[in-house]
Amino acid sequence: MFSFFKRGLKKTNEAIKEVVPEKRKKLDRDTVEDLLLEADMSYEIVETVVNGLPDTVNRTQLFNSLIALFIYEPRQSIDEGSKPFVEMIIGVNGAGKTTTIAKLAARYKNEGQRVMLGAGDTFRAAAIEQLSKWAEIIDVPIVATKHGHDPSAVVYDTILSAKSKDMDRVIIDTAGRLHNYANLSEELKKMVRVSDKAMEGAPHRTLLILDGTQGSSSINQAKQFDEMVGIDGIIITKLDGTAKGGSLFTIASELKLPIYYVGVGEKPEDLVPFNPKEFVNTILDEVFE
Repeated sequence: MFSFFKRGLKKTNEAIKEVVPEKRKKLDRDTVEDLLLEADMSYEIVETVVNGLPDTVNRTQLFNSLIALFIYEPRQSIDEGSKPFVEMIIGVNGAGKTTTIAKLAARYKNEGQRVMLGAGDTFRAAAIEQLSKWAEIIDVPIVATKHGHDPSAVVYDTILSAKSKDMDRVIIDTAGRLHNYANLSEELKKMVRVSDKAMEGAPHRTLLILDGTQGSSSINQAKQFDEMVGIDGIIITKLDGTAKGGSLFTIASELKLPIYYVGVGEKPEDLVPFNPKEFVNTILDEVFE
């Protein structure tokens, strides 16, 4: 797992090394502030972290301050025993939503679970085609319709089909953009309501896809989606393509939501479970002896 995070944080660690070229036993507070800002942690959270530290900081002290940003109470308990377990995937176009759905499906399938996809982004013909191609590649069933059809009908049909075929998992794609914010909001809310009609309690988990290359600027986007339908957790994509890995601290701290997975490459196995301790240690390995 360390190798995955090391690869995913390569550009972030390169940026940090410009601040701390050689490893040290201790860092002064100004250096800690500089390296956290360089990694794209928001200024407000950097100030909170640094103000709680002594003038010189060892690895353990900084680790404890950083790991605390990932500690929060879950909003609600998620019953992972539901069958099928329905996940709704939301996020703006271009964040890697469709590819991430395929990677998730491949992961579940490799774990021995039976997975069905629902092509709920009927707003873009390309989204239906792309997800259908992925379903073919990883050999999982998909419920899809034509461009422009009612996405809530796709949701309903997918869940009913998954129930009848004794599927373990359902992953539903959603539109990233409609004509305006209000349209998108109403569309997503309707999809959630219809999910619950098809299976009480569904969707059991709503995951937001955030583009890692956007760094801390994706916070407002996340808050908007959270206001629309409520988010249970986050997946960060393209972490390997950015020097903004420190934004994960900001995202977790501001949203008070778990980061479930991070994307560190193009292959299906490059969607890895997020482990806060390993994430923090991978960064600290670059600056401390």
